[in-house]
Amino acid sequence: MRFNRRYFVVGALAAPFLVGRAAFASEDAEGPVRNNISSFRVHEWQDHFDALGLGIIISDTTAKVLQHWTGDGQMFLYPSSVPLSEDLTRRGYTEVVEKRVNPSWTPTPSMRERNPEWPAFVPGGDPSNPLGTRALYLSWQYYRIHGTHDTRKIGRRSSNGCIGLYNEHIEEVFDRVPVGTQVKLI
Repeated sequence: MRFNRRYFVVGALAAPFLVGRAAFASEDAEGPVRNNISSFRVHEWQDHFDALGLGIIISDTTAKVLQHWTGDGQMFLYPSSVPLSEDLTRRGYTEVVEKRVNPSWTPTPSMRERNPEWPAFVPGGDPSNPLGTRALYLSWQYYRIHGTHDTRKIGRRSSNGCIGLYNEHIEEVFDRVPVGTQVKLI
């Protein structure tokens, strides 16, 4: 079976991920074999939080993967982009404080300093907007989990501090995540 690189959680194959498992079972002469379909480590939310609450997002900046648990315990896994460098990478606990459809984008002062040729503002819905179709605003100023129109960025160190997802993935997460969702970047 072939996997579309954009989808790790697809149809019947999603069942192991929905219960927090990272492997698929198959049969061989010796019995069941567990095969990890990806090279990234799956985290257990209990290792990072005391309770699921409204839900949990863990973004692993080394593995370039985002895990989302709903309040009822379903887990979804998404490839992501991460900050370009360690000095742009923030780690720790935060939460979703706002959600925006077709968010506008204004570069941070440090981005404008590094890239003075960048526009001062890009409206939502513009194909050159780096926030894509949806954005989850975190309690840390300037930090977002958002979509991207530039799909080459996913799976790479390519952002100025944010966590990026394919637009279709951020739209799924956006629809499931309420304001107040716990977030940890590791």
